[in-house]
Amino acid sequence: MLPLHLHRVSSVLVLCVLCAGASTGSSSLTAGLTAPCSADSCYDLGTCKTMQVYEGETGRLSCPLFSNPTKYNYSTAQEAGLTLVWYWTRQNQDLEEPINFLLKDHWISKEMDMLWFRPTSVNDSGAYICMLRNNTHCYKIAVPLIVLQKDPGSCVSSHVQPDCIMIPLEGDGELSCPDIEGYYPTQERPPISWYRNCTPVESYSEKQVKYNKIYFNIMRQIFAGNYTCIVNYTVNGTTSTLTRTVFVKVVGSPTMQRKPFIHNPVNQSEIIVTLGALTKLSCQVFFTFVMNSETEVWWTIDRKREETFTDPRVEIYTSVESTELEDKTITKTLQIKEFSLQDVKRNYTCFARNALGEVSRQAILTLTTPVPIVELACGLGVTLLLMISLFIVCYVYWLELVLLYRAHFGTDESATDGKDYDIYISYARHAEEEEFVLLILRSVLENEFGYKVCIFDRDSLPGGTITDETLSFIRRSRRIIVVLSPNYLLKGSQTLLELKAGINNMAQSGSNQNTGDLKIIVINYKPAGSPCVELLQLKQTAFIKWKGKKSKSPQSKFWKALRLALPLRTLAAGVRLIDSSSSHSDISVDRRPAMTGVGQEFEAERRIEASSTKSRRGASPCMSCRVCVTYRDNEKVVHCLETHSHLSTTKNYGTEIRWTHVRPKLDLQQHGAPAHRCTQPCSPACLIQSKRQLCSLAGRPEQPW
Repeated sequence: MLPLHLHRVSSVLVLCVLCAGASTGSSSLTAGLTAPCSADSCYDLGTCKTMQVYEGETGRLSCPLFSNPTKYNYSTAQEAGLTLVWYWTRQNQDLEEPINFLLKDHWISKEMDMLWFRPTSVNDSGAYICMLRNNTHCYKIAVPLIVLQKDPGSCVSSHVQPDCIMIPLEGDGELSCPDIEGYYPTQERPPISWYRNCTPVESYSEKQVKYNKIYFNIMRQIFAGNYTCIVNYTVNGTTSTLTRTVFVKVVGSPTMQRKPFIHNPVNQSEIIVTLGALTKLSCQVFFTFVMNSETEVWWTIDRKREETFTDPRVEIYTSVESTELEDKTITKTLQIKEFSLQDVKRNYTCFARNALGEVSRQAILTLTTPVPIVELACGLGVTLLLMISLFIVCYVYWLELVLLYRAHFGTDESATDGKDYDIYISYARHAEEEEFVLLILRSVLENEFGYKVCIFDRDSLPGGTITDETLSFIRRSRRIIVVLSPNYLLKGSQTLLELKAGINNMAQSGSNQNTGDLKIIVINYKPAGSPCVELLQLKQTAFIKWKGKKSKSPQSKFWKALRLALPLRTLAAGVRLIDSSSSHSDISVDRRPAMTGVGQEFEAERRIEASSTKSRRGASPCMSCRVCVTYRDNEKVVHCLETHSHLSTTKNYGTEIRWTHVRPKLDLQQHGAPAHRCTQPCSPACLIQSKRQLCSLAGRPEQPW
C-alpha cells in the first residue's frame, strides 16, 4: 500500500516565517531567539495558515514557534526562562487582548503550547497570537481561526478549504482521518464514520473501509471527491465531535510518466514567415503528471534565454491547460513584431523540462514566395485528375464500396425479425446441382461469410412430412436462394414446392412487418430452357449468374453480388460452420404446422413422386435413443453408443447436430469434439451415414417415438 500521511494542520503550518526569522545554526533556544526585546517592540514573525473549526466541536491551536520540536520545545523554553503568552484580536479588529484562562467555566484553556476550545463558538473567530519572551528576547506569531457552521442538510460547510491528497490512477493508497490525535486518550479507539460528498462510503473490492481507514485497492477516477470523517468520542463524561474533510484527487499513473513531449514546433517542419509582418512562434509541450515535479518551458534566441531578451519587438505569452489527471499542456508563444530578414537567420529553439528529463526542438523558418500561375494551374489540373480518378474507382468498385458502406452502417435483420436462418437453398436433387450446393455454395456461405444456411436434405428431421417441414423452413428464413438449372422445373418436384412457397411468403411478408422481409435470389447455375409462370413473377428479384471457375473465388464479383442481396451479417469472415450451423432441438413432431396454401397444392404431387422413388430417409429412421444425433457429411460417420454419442473427427464439409425429442446439454470432449449422453440406453448401435443415406438401423429401437 502507498501510505498517504495526513499530518495535522498545525504541523503543516511549520512556519515559513519562522524559517526566515530564526537562526538555523542555534543549538539552544536562547541562541536561536536573538531578537532584542524592549517595552514597545517584539519581533513579529507574521501570520500562519488559517485554521478552520466547526461550531460546537472541540478545537485546538498549536503555537507555531514550537513547530520544530527537535530544536524548540515548550520544556526547553521554560528552562531558558521564556514565557509563552497568548493574545487574540477579534475578527475585523486590530486591538490585541489578553486571554484570561482563570475565568470560571471558561471554554478556552491553555495546555503547554496549545490553546484548547471545548467547544468552539462563532464568536471565537479571530487571530490568536502566541508570544514567547523573556527580559531580553521576544517573538510572536499569529494563527487565524475561523469557526464555521455546517450547511443546512449537509455534513460540511461549503466554505471549508480541505487539504488535498493525490493518488495515482489504478494505484493503491489509504486514507486516514487527519488531525484527530491527542483529542482523546491513546488507548481509546472511537468509531469513525466516512462520507464521500456527504454520502456514506460503502466497501467493495476496489475500495474498502476497515480499521477506521479507507483503503483504495485500485484507484478509479470516480473515487475522487471530498471525503469527510466524523469522530464521536467521550472524555471525562463529555461527548465531543470532530469533523475532518480531505479532498482526494486522482492523478496520472506512474506507469504513464514520460519526459515532456513537444507538439509544436513540428520536427523538421518549416514555418512560413513574412517580412514586415507580425510573426508568432508557438511552443506547445505536453507534460504527464509526475509527483513533486516542476515543469518549465522556455524559448532561446541564438542560445540566449528569454529572460535576457532586450529587443522591444519580442513578447512572450504563456497558457496552461490541465486535464483531470493533472496532465497538462503548456503553450509558450514567442511574438516578434516587424519581422526582418535578420530575424530569419536567427536560431529559435523551444526547451521543456520536468523531473524526468529535458527536451528541445528548433523552429525552422522560411520566407514566403509568390505562387506562380503555372503552379496554380498544375494544382487545379491535379485536383481535376483526382476527381476523375475517384469517379472511375467508384464506377469500377461500386460493389465493394456498397458492401463496405453496408458493413458499417447497415442494419442486422436478425436482431428484429426473430427468424432462425439467413438463407434457404432450393435446388434440383441431381448430382451436379447437389455438388455445387454442398461443396461450393454452402461451404462459402457458412464457413467464409458466417451465414446460417438451411438445406432441406441436411436439416430436416427423420420421419417428418416433407411439405410441412419445407413450409416451416421457408417461413423461418430471411432469403431463398434458387439454384436455377434445367432439372429445377421438373413437374412434381420439391423445388417447385419451395419456389411457390417462397413467392407466397414473400407476398405475405410485405403486408406483415412482424414477419420480416423475405426475398428470393435466383442463381442462374445453368440455362433452364423455357421459363415457367413462377419465374415470370420474379421480375423484382435479384438474378446472379454463375460463371464457373471465374466465380469460384470468394473474392469474385459473383460472391460480392450475392452478399449484396443477402442480409447483413456482423460475423467476421472465416466463422467456422460448427458456430453458425442450425440446430433443431426446438422442433417437436407433435407441434408441426398444418399444410396451407402451397403445401396443399403440392402434397398430392409429392405423394406420387414418393411412391415411385425410394425415400431419402430410408425404411427405418434411426430411433435407438430417445435423443439421437444425426450427422450429414459425404464420408464421415456418427455412432450412437450405449451410453454416449459423439461426433467423429474433423469433417470435410461441416457438421450438423440434430436432436429429435429431448435436447441434452452440449459439452465438449477432448480435442473439441461435441458430445452428449443419451437419456436412455441404446440397443444396439445406430449407424448414421450421409451421401443419400439417412441412417440404417442395426437393431430395433427400444422405445420408438
